Amino acid sequence: MDCVLENQAQSIFEVKFTRNHVVKAFTTNPLLQKPHHILNLSNLDLLSGRFPVTYFYFYQNPIANIDTNICPSSTLIDNLKRSLAITLEHYYPFAGRIVENPDTSEPQIVCDNSGALITEAEANIPLKMLDFYNLDASLQGKLVSIKPDFPLQIQVTRYTCGGASLTFTFDHALGDASAFGKFLVSWSEIARNKPISHLPNHQRRDLISARTPPCYHPSLDQTFARCTIEEIMNIPTPETLLKRLYFIDASSINRLQNLASVGGESRRTKIEAFSAYVWKIMVKAIDRKKQSTCKLGWLVDGRTRMQCRDQNSMSNYIGNVLSVAFGEAEADDLERKSLQDVASEAHEAISKVTNEAHFLDLIDWIECHRPGLMLSRVVLGQGGPALVVSSGRRFPVAEVEFGLGRPVLGTVCSTVERIGVAYMNQRPSASGDGSWTVSAILWPEFAAALEEDPLFQPMTARHLKLV
Repeated sequence: MDCVLENQAQSIFEVKFTRNHVVKAFTTNPLLQKPHHILNLSNLDLLSGRFPVTYFYFYQNPIANIDTNICPSSTLIDNLKRSLAITLEHYYPFAGRIVENPDTSEPQIVCDNSGALITEAEANIPLKMLDFYNLDASLQGKLVSIKPDFPLQIQVTRYTCGGASLTFTFDHALGDASAFGKFLVSWSEIARNKPISHLPNHQRRDLISARTPPCYHPSLDQTFARCTIEEIMNIPTPETLLKRLYFIDASSINRLQNLASVGGESRRTKIEAFSAYVWKIMVKAIDRKKQSTCKLGWLVDGRTRMQCRDQNSMSNYIGNVLSVAFGEAEADDLERKSLQDVASEAHEAISKVTNEAHFLDLIDWIECHRPGLMLSRVVLGQGGPALVVSSGRRFPVAEVEFGLGRPVLGTVCSTVERIGVAYMNQRPSASGDGSWTVSAILWPEFAAALEEDPLFQPMTARHLKLV
């Protein structure tokens, strides 16, 4: 009976947009008082690809959970607007505009306090009837509506049960997952009348700059390529890409880690064990007549790898400090090898970029290829079928409260329609019990292979304890 009701609700799921608010930062920040203050991007920012990134959080009954000591007479929207205006004073580039420098064709942020956009919306179903698995049915044009003039956009959607969702869409030029996580935590703290725990550092070119003269390992020429925004918007995508959300219980994750570490001299991380398992599944999702190898990639944050006089500044750095590691293996070998052996290959591939030398070389490589945008050749669709895995174990989920109580779900996806690789993003579940939510962008054969595997449970309202 539950399945019938869910299918009926999903078929009629509609969202009505009711009101827009442009929220500007309070202007006590002297940088906001300068007309047309320009924030130039760092070299690593040029590697971001300008993709939209959306984080979405669901709250079971936020109105009932509002802490009246925090906002005694304000509505949900009023409190969000008030606290966002204060947050944007600290994160002033998020209230700016991203424009193209006419001389270099590179993006730059005009910090003119144009503001961030909050959109109010109403759904015609209760939260428990939302299709949490098939994100294609829920996101684009419903829970996420993108206006290109705003690098930061928030949508507040209310459901008939009293539940609500908050979706935050960032232009990747503003930063990466670490930067966005700091922003969301700061906003949540301010909304609850708490002091912010991290003061953001916006000195992009001061902390990330090329050496003189620049130099790099020649292998980077085979890994990365200079590109234009037009090439990024028209990445060849031979298949329809499906957006999915999975639940993986804690016992399965621990079991994978134990299997991947048996007999090894060092214990493999959970993400290495998980990657090895997915790498072996991926073999079932490629056309072996056309492709004999499988490529797996990992996004790597360079903040803890970069030596800096002030490590606190690098920890609170707002911008992009990402690289990507890739491993390639014969499909027959992946099929034959044990999980432990494949996890060792994953560990070796990741280790090649988790060091300062790689990031310094990458910064210099970009310097030698400017002006313009840069991207991994595999992400541009030049390397055949590939999957990129992102570990979000430090990304805030339960902490993003806004005084509304803990969310039942917090995860990430992108509304991007054309991309040259599949993606998986792992996040801790809001329950804090060690289970994971895994959002994915996949080609159909890959999605089918995962659906046949018991580890990957399609996300449902039952996993979120909504029913």
